[in-house]
Amino acid sequence: MIKHIVCFKLKDGEDVNKAKEILLSMKDNVPMLKDIQVGVDILHSERSYDLYLSVVVDDMKALEEYQNHPYHVDVVKTHMHKVRTASVAVDFEI
Repeated sequence: MIKHIVCFKLKDGEDVNKAKEILLSMKDNVPMLKDIQVGVDILHSERSYDLYLSVVVDDMKALEEYQNHPYHVDVVKTHMHKVRTASVAVDFEI
């Protein structure tokens, strides 16, 4: 199993709850996802990111399929690229 985690910093004034809903919408639209979690930062410290995404897929092939899935690319990535100022990611085996 592979866990893919991304943290996003959003532009000032962007709706974090809308971004959260869009990320969570992958649950019913991206079939290779085994698990998805999205969290909103509560500390708002200088080093905090605003939003956290964690997904689990079966293997590296499924991770590549996820990365290229039309819903992920056309809906989720398109929106997140418009509203973010920065993002960081990590992928690892679980």
